[in-house]
Amino acid sequence: MPPTSTDEGIRVAGLLRESHPGIGVVVLSNYAEPAYALALLESGSEGRAYLLKERVHDRAQLVAAIEAVAAGGSVLDSKIVEPLVAAKLRVERSPLAALTAREREVLAEIAKGKSNAAIADTLVLTKRAVEKHINSIFLKLSLSYSEDVSKRVKATLLFLAEADGLPSG
Repeated sequence: MPPTSTDEGIRVAGLLRESHPGIGVVVLSNYAEPAYALALLESGSEGRAYLLKERVHDRAQLVAAIEAVAAGGSVLDSKIVEPLVAAKLRVERSPLAALTAREREVLAEIAKGKSNAAIADTLVLTKRAVEKHINSIFLKLSLSYSEDVSKRVKATLLFLAEADGLPSG
């Protein structure tokens, strides 16, 4: 949709969800962008569809999507679903999946290049608590006994590789 031809339709769908929750929305998009579909479904998938214009080949396909949305269902183009499923599987298989939420926060600060003291200040922890979290991170990422590479650098690379593999959004 104009004016920027990006996510205006998704934003309108969000506003419709707020002002008229019973109205279904079928988005026909030129963009195979998982982030747009996720934004559309952010407040629930009921009564929402995200289809790619290039892949709607006949009227029956569009009518089926409209009928599904009218019945409270949802429809997503498989070209959108596939990268989302792949990203979820990557995350589940990642060694980072074993980390606690706090350990992920500490690792994110390490990835920013912060010292233990700076991490402690940012996360309102003691320096000793940060050290314990870092040791736990290294243990869970099987870096405890690694002498050939900087553990902080290796942990950061794992963290950044996972972040880069996720759909943008």
